[in-house]
Amino acid sequence: MSTRRDFLRLAAGSAAVAGTTAWLGGTAAAAPRHVPAGHIGIQLYTVRSLMTVDPQGTLDRLGEIGYATVGVSGLYGHSPQRFREMLDRAGLRAVLTHLPLDAVRGDWQRELDNAHVLGVESVVVPWLPSSLWTPEGYRQVAGEFTEAGRAARAAGLRFLYHNHDFDFRSVDGQVLYDILAGETDPRYVNFELDLYWIVHAGYDPVTYFERYPGRFPVFHVKDRAPDGSFEDVGYGTIDFRRIFRRRDVSGVKEYVVEHDQPADPLASAERSYGYLRRLRF
Repeated sequence: MSTRRDFLRLAAGSAAVAGTTAWLGGTAAAAPRHVPAGHIGIQLYTVRSLMTVDPQGTLDRLGEIGYATVGVSGLYGHSPQRFREMLDRAGLRAVLTHLPLDAVRGDWQRELDNAHVLGVESVVVPWLPSSLWTPEGYRQVAGEFTEAGRAARAAGLRFLYHNHDFDFRSVDGQVLYDILAGETDPRYVNFELDLYWIVHAGYDPVTYFERYPGRFPVFHVKDRAPDGSFEDVGYGTIDFRRIFRRRDVSGVKEYVVEHDQPADPLASAERSYGYLRRLRF
């Protein structure tokens, strides 16, 4: 495994070097590819400050920018039915909803029913509390996720886990994320890979595609500034071309933009969308 310094240097490497080889199922690609417009989305956490005051207007504007899909980050006091109505009016399709671990441990069937109302394909646990950041904690969660994932699959939904940098901590010689990936059944549990956080932790997304092929149906497309802060997609240091070229190994279907701390949420959303629409890889 490369060191953190080595990998961050790789992530920020020149596009010329990164662009010398494109792969499609292990063979050189004949022509540049692009992110399908119908699968470019945005996590609503990016525009959370606006969703609290004008949810319909915010969703309408995201649709006008060109986004086809969203990742739901809470309902802002609305029922699932009302939230779905707002999405439909804006011409947006929800592809996933973030739910806390407590939801898995509570009335999970109700959460799955609500997910159907929203029209999502995936239910996603977005983080784990620090009390579980041990090999034993991750093994416990792997078991819980497998059961939750089995119920989700029976309901026609996909169960995913969304990473942060802490998931890549090495504890007692074990990378915590590897415990989840290695001890869950891919029929029931897969991953929404946050590209910022895996790179920020010093790991290579492509290595994980090769190690766990087909298990990353959703990307959180988030960029990293040279100082380690968040940046609009395409204006930081992450080599998205290199990552996206391996889509047939990763299994990615949905590209969901996110910025955790945008100064101007809608301007950031528009800038990131424009980059993904122009990107060829």
